[in-house]
Amino acid sequence: MIAIDEPSLANVLGFMALVSYSITLIPTILRIVFPKTKDTGIPKLLLKHRRIIGIISFLLALVHGLMMIQKRNFDFFDLKTFEIYIQGITTLIIFTLLAITSNNWSVKKLKKNWKKLHKLTYLAMFVLTWHIWDKMSGHWTYLTPISIGIMMGIIALFALRLRIEHQGKQQISEPKLTPAKLPTKITK
Repeated sequence: MIAIDEPSLANVLGFMALVSYSITLIPTILRIVFPKTKDTGIPKLLLKHRRIIGIISFLLALVHGLMMIQKRNFDFFDLKTFEIYIQGITTLIIFTLLAITSNNWSVKKLKKNWKKLHKLTYLAMFVLTWHIWDKMSGHWTYLTPISIGIMMGIIALFALRLRIEHQGKQQISEPKLTPAKLPTKITK
């Protein structure tokens, strides 16, 4: 029988960061994968509050990280520490970049680069899944399968979104032949 550990406060905060982060990914996915959800107003509501939810996610992740540093008594001068916690460090760096640029001033200053920078959120999605799987291996809490389930669901919906977008681009680039555009035989 597998023993399930009780989650620490740090794990609960990490879970809350994951849930709020997932909420920031949902509006675009809903709009593309489930277009009828536009009628409900949910994607629009989530888009309206996406930045603040993202900042909340960052703050929860930051406190989660700080609590884990305190709990594990990290040696920041040991390269092994960075090797072991590379996923968490990478995710936190991405979340930090996204949080500090989640404002109108950054959008204006960075212009097209702002969108490119904020696409890092999709990299974070995969690194975060790896982080959860790696760090919780061997000592799962009841939050672990829920976390992995949320991230795998988001990744599956993201992949579906990419497929739908790709198909839409293909349809746009392939000219449709209408009877007026069909080649005709030239007879002499």
